[in-house]
Amino acid sequence: MPRYRHSAVARNLLKRRLRELARLRILPTGLPYDLVVRVKPEAYDADFAGLATDIDRAVAQLTRWTPGALSPEAAPPPSTPSAS
Repeated sequence: MPRYRHSAVARNLLKRRLRELARLRILPTGLPYDLVVRVKPEAYDADFAGLATDIDRAVAQLTRWTPGALSPEAAPPPSTPSAS
């Protein structure tokens, strides 16, 4: 995670957001690729929804390139923790 003149708190927040997006949006697709997410300086200023839009766009592109892969619409919805 490049610093781009941001604090450790900002880097850790961005890492947590990207890990959660990978868990919710990338892993359920079952794509046969190893993905590398390159962080640009603009990512530090993006909110969760903005990052999610970028991830969704990348996953959609990968599913178009992959024959037989689940489309983002056909992917199962992410599971949410129960409030027990």
